[in-house]
Amino acid sequence: MRYIIMICVSSILLLSSCKIGKRYARPELGLPDRIEARTDTTDTTSVTSIPWESLYADDTLKGLIMKALDNNKDMRIAAAKIKEMIAAKRISFASMLPEVGASLYAQKERQNYGGDNPKPDPEFGAKLTLSWELDLWGNLRWANEATIASYMQTVEGQRALRLTIIAEVAANYYQLCALDQELSIVQQTLEARREGVRLAKLRYEGGLTSETAYNQALVELARTETLIPSLERQIKIKESDLSLLLGEYTSDIPRGLSLGEQRMREALPVGLPSSLLERRPDMRQAEFKLQAANALVGVAQTDLFPKIRLTSSYGFESDELGNLLKSSIGFIAGSLLQPIFAMGKNKAKVKAAKARYEQEVYGYEKSVLEAFKEVNNAIVTVRKVKEVRASRSNLEASARKYLELAQLQYINGVINYMDVLDAQRGLLDAQIGLNNAVLDELLSVVYLYKALGGGF
Repeated sequence: MRYIIMICVSSILLLSSCKIGKRYARPELGLPDRIEARTDTTDTTSVTSIPWESLYADDTLKGLIMKALDNNKDMRIAAAKIKEMIAAKRISFASMLPEVGASLYAQKERQNYGGDNPKPDPEFGAKLTLSWELDLWGNLRWANEATIASYMQTVEGQRALRLTIIAEVAANYYQLCALDQELSIVQQTLEARREGVRLAKLRYEGGLTSETAYNQALVELARTETLIPSLERQIKIKESDLSLLLGEYTSDIPRGLSLGEQRMREALPVGLPSSLLERRPDMRQAEFKLQAANALVGVAQTDLFPKIRLTSSYGFESDELGNLLKSSIGFIAGSLLQPIFAMGKNKAKVKAAKARYEQEVYGYEKSVLEAFKEVNNAIVTVRKVKEVRASRSNLEASARKYLELAQLQYINGVINYMDVLDAQRGLLDAQIGLNNAVLDELLSVVYLYKALGGGF
């Protein structure tokens, strides 16, 4: 056993530097000088310094995000997948080391050569066995490297999922608040419509207006009433969406601040283009997938070369149990397996592995392009929705002023009731438009934070 151990140690030292295959190197991506096309300078600070907890001001929203990160079923699936990959990594690493086992056996064979002289032949044994495949060309090391890359790919996948869940919970919560606000706007408008019907009826019965104005007021009341069931349905569906993200059955979702009270950061640091690949976990996930494909090319290449396996055993073996400890026995052997003729199968495996690696290179490059596109679109969206919100706010203020003037002129008999109804419709549209603009502004920051890899 001493000689066997010496052989193993010597082989590890001599063969560890022999590894056939190409070491992984990140493809040349030709990254742009800056992420945002309209800026002349590049912000060197990073969004990673802004934790998601500080991005959102609503404590209720923070609680929902924490619950989702703990209970979301996709997150739990990802955590279980990591456990699986940890075990796979351990199996791959253990394959590079000698395997030691033990066996105890007893057998009795009855020999009767010729048919007239039967002889019993008992045998008892206790042995330690050792088996080890020498990683002469790096086959096992490449396999282990592929497993490690697959494990890291799973870890980064969980982190990317975490970012997605944070963004989706926040987005659905803001959408729910926007629906609440829109329902409130419609309900207020409905009260105004009912008051308008009451006044129109009084004026019609008093002979001040025609029946047409009264009927038109009824039409507008009915039209407004139809909006409420639709909004209530959308609210319930949105609560169901949020409940699924929270890993719960559909239930009422608590609310905190109203949509107008929500506050987000005015600006987020964009950072360097090269750092985007390091900040975004999905980018790291894609690169680890590429590294695994590169390692599998090494596995396929080293399969073309001989494999050497050492086996040995040491212990005791005797035909009598009482003499077992007096009868030592040792055995050592080596075997070499060299592929000679397999109809080109092994070479085809190398070509297939290289083709898969080539596909992963293009896939990684496409992922990088998509990431920069996502960031650019998010930056443009943040800038433009602020302008839209300002315009919508001015429109809402003008529509409110116009309605006040129309009602005053109608009371004084200057205009007819149709003009008042037009002003009411204009204010309702302006209020809903402003509500949507506020929602879009909040969502733009949520998705920009995610696109920049915020929190990591």
